[in-house]
Amino acid sequence: MINKLMNEIKKKNAPVVVGLDPNLSMIPDHIMNKAIKEYGETLEAAAEAVFNFNKGIIDTTYDLIPAVKPQIAMYEQFGVPGVAAYKRTVDYAKSKGLVIIADVKRGDIGSTSAAYALGHLGTIKIGSKEYNPFDGDFATVNPYLGSDGVKPFIDICKERNKGIFVLVKTSNPSSGEFQDRIIDGKPLYEHVGEKVREWGDEFMGDEYSYVGAVVGATYPEMGEKLRKIMPRTLILVPGYGAQGGKGSDLKPFFNEDKLGAIVNSSRGIIAAYKSEKYQQFGSENYNDASRKAVEDMLLDIRTGVGL
Repeated sequence: MINKLMNEIKKKNAPVVVGLDPNLSMIPDHIMNKAIKEYGETLEAAAEAVFNFNKGIIDTTYDLIPAVKPQIAMYEQFGVPGVAAYKRTVDYAKSKGLVIIADVKRGDIGSTSAAYALGHLGTIKIGSKEYNPFDGDFATVNPYLGSDGVKPFIDICKERNKGIFVLVKTSNPSSGEFQDRIIDGKPLYEHVGEKVREWGDEFMGDEYSYVGAVVGATYPEMGEKLRKIMPRTLILVPGYGAQGGKGSDLKPFFNEDKLGAIVNSSRGIIAAYKSEKYQQFGSENYNDASRKAVEDMLLDIRTGVGL
């Protein structure tokens, strides 16, 4: 799967991923009202609106981008119908040829971690039949519990040709409370980066490892250090756009081959129609605003990185 993702990035010259992280405040009235008319003021209506909102964005951006990253919490908030909308979103994005980065941030130990990995990346056999419960291509993984929490994911990835992105240095302002702590003369995030490289060296694709890393765009100087520590690791870079990251900050995350990173934008794309820059599209054409926001993001990144 890492080879497919890298090939799609090259083919489209688009090291970007759209984060499908919707909440009800983003859903245009015409989508929400239609869902309520059909399902009433219910969780089912909210989930239906979320799926149709996502569908519109996927339909207008899939030719520009290699991947989408649905954040499962934004679906879980609507209960069982929301989780079903998550799965519908994954299936629909796959039907358009997109790679799915499941932003689930799982991390536990032993059989629990294995169950998470099976559910999001693997297959379950029931009698004579096998099922792919959520069918993601990559999953985000929290390494805080150590190798016991990560190895079950790697095992499933090896079986299923899937991949993971391990949280190394996250984009949120308080990430340094733990991640920047100095341990044995260097910050914790460097220790995690070294472990990601070690795991990845055992599971390589053609150019990059199946074990990727998450490093926030809001910390480019740390990204530069981690790029050197993990030269064959694909870095998922959140924090672009709404969180303050911009194209000119991103060069340190890439290798000299102009590869090695995939940059995420969520609110800046899916809620673009709400911003002053794209307000001319209006809520009825929210998906066209998202497409224009993707085009602008690509131009910014290509210029900043020199693609």
